Amino acid sequence: MAVTIYYEKDCNPQLIKQKKVAIIGYGSQGHAHALNLHDSGVDVRVGLYEGSKSADVARKAGLKVLSVDDACKEADFIMVLIPDELQPDVYEKHIAPYLQEGDTLAFAHGFNIHYGYIKAPEGVNVIMIAPKGPGHIVRRQFVEGSGVPDLACVEQDATGDAFDLALSYACALGAGRAGIIKATFAQETEEDLFGEQAVLCGGLVELIKAGFETLTEAGYPPELAYFECYHEMKMIVDLMYESGIHFMNSSISNTAEFGEYYAGPKVINEQSRAAMKEILRRIQNGEFAADFVADCKNGHKQLLEQREAINTHLIETTGANIRSMFTWLKK
Repeated sequence: MAVTIYYEKDCNPQLIKQKKVAIIGYGSQGHAHALNLHDSGVDVRVGLYEGSKSADVARKAGLKVLSVDDACKEADFIMVLIPDELQPDVYEKHIAPYLQEGDTLAFAHGFNIHYGYIKAPEGVNVIMIAPKGPGHIVRRQFVEGSGVPDLACVEQDATGDAFDLALSYACALGAGRAGIIKATFAQETEEDLFGEQAVLCGGLVELIKAGFETLTEAGYPPELAYFECYHEMKMIVDLMYESGIHFMNSSISNTAEFGEYYAGPKVINEQSRAAMKEILRRIQNGEFAADFVADCKNGHKQLLEQREAINTHLIETTGANIRSMFTWLKK
C-alpha cells in the first residue's frame, strides 16, 4: 500500500501559529517539540508537574513554564509528551477537565489512544505527530537546517481540518524539510512497537549479546568479542543508513559479503520469522499492551529486573572499560 508524503510546500505554517500550544513534558521529545515550535514562531507553553527539575531548564531556554493544569487551561492545542504509562492518569486529572469543543489533543505515539487507555470527548480533534527519531536528533537537525521525517495521523477530526493542523505542527518541528508521511494511529502504534521489539532494540541487543557470548564461551577474549560484535555494529549500520545495503556490501570485503549470504539466513531463519509474527500478533491484539500496563502497576518489577540483568552483563562491563579509553567519547 502506497503512502503519501508531504513537504513544506504542502503545509500551511499559519495554522499552528494561530493556536495556543501546550507541550506536556520536557524530556527527550518534549524539549525538542517546545524549542522547535518556539523557534518557528508558535505560541508555546510547557506544562510540568510541581517540583519538576526540568522547569528551570525550560525557563533558561526562553520558554514559558506552567503547571500542567494551567498550561491546559490556556491552550487549545495540547501535545502529550510524557511516558506512555503516565499519560492516562495525567490525562484524567490534569488535561480532560480543561478540554473544550474544537480543541486538539495530540500525541507523538499512539499507544494510549489505540489501545483505549485514553478516550477523548467527541468534540475534540485527536491527532498524532510522530518524529521518526529521538528528540535530541529532532532538535539537532532542526537547528542545523534539516529535519527528521514525521508521521501525521488523525484518529478524530472534530473541526474538519485536523490533518492540515497536524501537517502545520509537523512543519514547525522541521519535518516538512524531510517529509511528513500520512498514516493511522493503528499503523504507527503497531509498527513502532514491532520495530522496537523485533529489530531495533530487542532483536539487535539479543543478536549482539548472542554473538558476544558465542565468542567468549569459545574462549575468545571479551575485549575482542566486544569490538567484533558490538563496536563495529555502528559502522555497518552507518553505511546502510547512508546509501543502502548494497553500499555497505560494496564497502566490505568479498569474504565478508560471501559470509553474509551464507550465515545471515542461518541466524535469521524460519524460526526467527515465526517468532516475529508472534510478536506482531501480540502487539495487534493488545496482549503486549496489557502486559506492559500490568508491569507498570506492579512497580515495573519485570522491567527493572531485566534492566539490571543487561546493565551487569559482561558485554556492558567490558564495553565500559573499552570506551573509557576512547578520548573522543570523553569529550
